Amino acid sequence: MATTAVLKPAAKAAGAIDDRELVRRAQGDDKEAFEELVRRHQHRVFAVAGGILRRREDVEDIAQQVFVKAYFSLKRFDQRAAFSTWLYKITVNECWDLLRKKKVRPLLYESDLSEEQAQQFGAAERLESGAQDISDKLEAQQQVERLLEGLDERDRMMLVLKEVEGFAIEEIAEILDLNANTVKVRLFRARRRIVNQARKSKDGS
Repeated sequence: MATTAVLKPAAKAAGAIDDRELVRRAQGDDKEAFEELVRRHQHRVFAVAGGILRRREDVEDIAQQVFVKAYFSLKRFDQRAAFSTWLYKITVNECWDLLRKKKVRPLLYESDLSEEQAQQFGAAERLESGAQDISDKLEAQQQVERLLEGLDERDRMMLVLKEVEGFAIEEIAEILDLNANTVKVRLFRARRRIVNQARKSKDGS
């Protein structure tokens, strides 16, 4: 009589495990679980930091500090918020701390951004028509960056989180320790200011 082999269910691939489970494992000293969390979120940590800081070297340093801080603080993380929200809040706070130490206002310069980050800011080109050649797109992107520079750093950060990174209003409010209605109002005013500046720039050209 032939026997049928009993196959054990395969362990879930890392990519199939949600953040909550990875956090639980990492809190139990599973280093591979934490490394997977880093892989999942490092792109957006860089993007969030790049939306605040001026120099690429600072962005890289802050990103490293964020994950070091997250690693040593993880056991105190109670998962009441999403891991991503908690992580990006650390990112924002680390950026503000650096800027306070340097006493500089964060600005965005294309020359200081990596190619990947520059492409992310190109998402703001949705205000432009889709039928543009490459030179027009670059010019539009540079204009958006100049308009962003004219905003208060927190308002600029909100726009980057909302329009470029796709965060929900509630997530932005939690990351920046603000009321959701305050975020809505400031986003509205920031968008209106950018539109008005763009119109003035167009009329003056």
